[in-house]
Amino acid sequence: MSTVLLEKKDRIATVTINRPEALNALNAEVMGALEEAFKALDKDSQVDVVILTGTGRSFVAGADITAMLPMTAVEGKAWGVWANEVFLNIENLSKPVIAAVNGFALGGGCELAMACDVRIASEKAKFAQPEVGLGITPGFGGTQRLPRIVGTGRAMELILSGRQIDAVEAERIGLVNRVLPHDQLMAAAEELARSFLANAQIAVRQAKRCIRKGTQTDIDTGVAYEAEAFGLCFSTEDQTEGMSAFVEKRKEKHFQGR
Repeated sequence: MSTVLLEKKDRIATVTINRPEALNALNAEVMGALEEAFKALDKDSQVDVVILTGTGRSFVAGADITAMLPMTAVEGKAWGVWANEVFLNIENLSKPVIAAVNGFALGGGCELAMACDVRIASEKAKFAQPEVGLGITPGFGGTQRLPRIVGTGRAMELILSGRQIDAVEAERIGLVNRVLPHDQLMAAAEELARSFLANAQIAVRQAKRCIRKGTQTDIDTGVAYEAEAFGLCFSTEDQTEGMSAFVEKRKEKHFQGR
């Protein structure tokens, strides 16, 4: 049975981590399958939005501790470098990625969710960066993404204590966008995906690119990225049709990729 399942329907791809016997813990097999899946999705012209979730009662319960226990310092660094490459590929995917956090998102699972563009959570979801209790630091981007998402003070508290939080607190501090009844999670993720699909896809992708690049740099460089994207959109049929429809008070007839 594949450790990562991929389903495509109506321009939405759903990637499901499928190792429920280990609470979807990340080992080399899962990481390799994730890497392959997202590289393929980036090139797939039939997919415009991706939903990432897990099988069973866990999103991802962390990296596989049994596999990491015997690692040397050199092997541990190599494992972290690879995992960060995989997660950066997800973060920098040209298309929006929605994390539908269905359960435990601990350690590497929390880091994986943070690599996605938007996070929505089941009421059963739990989040933590518990690595310091295992004698290590977060290694898959947690020390970098968590402060950017929730602020330095909150990130310090969560990482240095290893404290686990529930979905309600995760929403309160901005780690997730919203919390839903467990049985409504995937329907809500699909509804959110369709709201992205309803718009001009070149503009959606350029807006994601500007946000991702801009938040990593100074404001002058960020607005330069935005100006470039803004101008590029004026070379598209989507801009002509979208603005014409607005002026003519009608619904747009088409957008590229729709």
